[in-house]
Amino acid sequence: MKRAFDLIVCLALLVPAALLCLAVLPIVYLDTRATPLFVQRRVGRDKRPFRLVKLRTMRADTSHIASHEVGAAQITASGRWLRRLKLDELPQLLNVLTGSMSLVGPRPCLPVQHELIEERDKRGVFGLRPGITGPAQVAGVDMSTPATLAELDATYLAPWSLHRDLALLLATATGKGRGDAAMSGKRPISSFGSGDEPPPPGVTR
Repeated sequence: MKRAFDLIVCLALLVPAALLCLAVLPIVYLDTRATPLFVQRRVGRDKRPFRLVKLRTMRADTSHIASHEVGAAQITASGRWLRRLKLDELPQLLNVLTGSMSLVGPRPCLPVQHELIEERDKRGVFGLRPGITGPAQVAGVDMSTPATLAELDATYLAPWSLHRDLALLLATATGKGRGDAAMSGKRPISSFGSGDEPPPPGVTR
């Protein structure tokens, strides 16, 4: 039922989302002078890696680290309003259609976020498809607090509810929650020259 719900919603949104992305792509390119689509390896269901697709919201030289470790200075002018309106997540409808993600579920983390992976693993969270949004995002909890985030993620392990998914999607669409730590500029880190691990081959920001 959950998979059917995901497909129905994605197919309904696919055309308007594609048109909106096409309109935004030139703006992102002019702002960043880089590929407007950002592809990044994330940890998916059963800890299998997959490639997540977003609209680029950060400078092309941004370190390949978690958003809460990046800082607001790396977010571009177009990226600020894309993130505020959550339009940068629209390409992930493709991830949902291909089955690597769901509309609602725990946000997929990076392979280098070992503490979060451990916390999620011991709570069984990796039995779920990662989502575009989820309980933690609506509650305003980001990946800077791995144990708290994993506990909230685990609440989604309860039997699937259409009402719950609709409520979480509506809350996300209306701007509830502030799970975007990068916008708050918690720990600004500038670029690859800072000593952080560079992105793996084929990954761009």
